[in-house]
Amino acid sequence: MPHHPRTISGVEVTPLCDAVGPMGPTIRRPLSDMFPGAGLADAPWILHFHCYLLRDPAGQVTLVDTGIGAVDSPASSWAPVPGTLPGELAAAGVEPADVGTVILTHLHSDHASGAVADGRPVFENARYVLQQAELDAARGAMLDQVVTPIKGQLQLVEGEAQVAPGVRVQLTAGHTPGHQIVRLGELAMTGDLVLHPAQLADPSVRYLYDDDQEAAARTRAEVLAALRAERALLATAHLGEPFLEL
Repeated sequence: MPHHPRTISGVEVTPLCDAVGPMGPTIRRPLSDMFPGAGLADAPWILHFHCYLLRDPAGQVTLVDTGIGAVDSPASSWAPVPGTLPGELAAAGVEPADVGTVILTHLHSDHASGAVADGRPVFENARYVLQQAELDAARGAMLDQVVTPIKGQLQLVEGEAQVAPGVRVQLTAGHTPGHQIVRLGELAMTGDLVLHPAQLADPSVRYLYDDDQEAAARTRAEVLAALRAERALLATAHLGEPFLEL
């Protein structure tokens, strides 16, 4: 079931839990390898896979990330499939056709695979917002199975852009070349800017699967410092609690 929503700048924001579970063995590593220098014990790392549903007073519906997808999605080799986003949306009273904007923070399989089912866009009436740099870097299964089916509905942006009333995206490259976070008033939906609480305590802690670990650490430090200065509220993708006050 969806978590309790919060109202931010007049917009109802509902966290949707697409899945909970560990990484699969194809990419699982000890935590000390995945977050070198953080001093973490090698206990199981249980990931929460959150998407976010935004509904404004005018009835416009925006979805941030689309989760893991079906049993045969590109995430199936490592993530707990299938994702439960369709049921989470239904429990929140939303049909896929109601969604007018889908923002993909990046094209990793656990964030974008739920955009497509059976080779067709799940959200047939939506614009899919993606950074141009992320599209330029797309390869393999994510390009073939996810990007190609939604290509006719893509809205490509470069850097910062307003993509829905009160909703803007901000390029935060490092985890991937076109990773973006989503801002709504005091709220920052952070994608994979932060993956583990250790990175909140020390933004310089690197993550094994960042495309550019140095750039990701630099971006994380800069963005978190700015968010702390404004006392922003974080909406994270993989931490246990979806909302986190800085």
